[in-house]
Amino acid sequence: MLASFLITFREGLEAFLLVGIMLSYLDRVNARGHRRWVYAGVAAGFALSLLVAFAFQVLVSQFENDYYRSLLMTGILLFASGMLSYMAIWMQRQARANAKAVEQRLAAHIGTGNLWGMVSLAFVAVLREGVETVLFLSAIAYSDGLELQGGLAGGVLGIATSAALCWLLFRGSRRVPLGTFFKYTSLLIVVIAGGLLGSAVNQMEALGWLPPLVPELFDVSWLLDDRGGVGEFLRALFGYNASPSLLQFGVWSGYLVLFTWLWRRTYAAPASAAH
Repeated sequence: MLASFLITFREGLEAFLLVGIMLSYLDRVNARGHRRWVYAGVAAGFALSLLVAFAFQVLVSQFENDYYRSLLMTGILLFASGMLSYMAIWMQRQARANAKAVEQRLAAHIGTGNLWGMVSLAFVAVLREGVETVLFLSAIAYSDGLELQGGLAGGVLGIATSAALCWLLFRGSRRVPLGTFFKYTSLLIVVIAGGLLGSAVNQMEALGWLPPLVPELFDVSWLLDDRGGVGEFLRALFGYNASPSLLQFGVWSGYLVLFTWLWRRTYAAPASAAH
């Protein structure tokens, strides 16, 4: 639940911040009458995201053959791990540029009276985050052998919390330290992505695509079993494995070393990051 909460909170916050920027800009230029077009785009993006989630579940349910289902799960895990890594490291560098680009596009749409342009701007912002959320939640659920609905409560809570935070940010007078928030949630997302990558390696070993090198590098299940209690929670959130193969442990630890270093380099710059 915590992993699904973190993902939807982060994705929801990015979408709602962009929408908030649009609404604030419309207020600044005395174009409040156009707000309804932004809301229309948000509603359409959210509706299509739900449709994508449903269609994705229908697609996955068609794979009754264990082998092909494993292939699909492996692809989801690898793609989600790569996307989360990109989101946590490189997308942060573009955050402020994206916000300015949104305002520039909105100004152009207002100037030309392009109402559909305003709708599409909000629509794409919400749909992009919505589709990414479906993919990430699927990867987290399948990496732990659960169904997507298992993280529904955490996902709904994450979206609601991100919406409430954005409302407070744009309506309240107090400054929210978003730079610090994105910095440390990015580190958590790196760890989650590493767990998904480790789970993908485990799937590929089971499919016979990769050699485990050493089938069981160590076994600490006597100390922290991954099939119950805290160990099961860590497995669901970070891909913890009490008895990994040499290859799985090597890939997982190598990923964490590399991307933690990249994370430190990204956030070490004296940035105007606290925005």
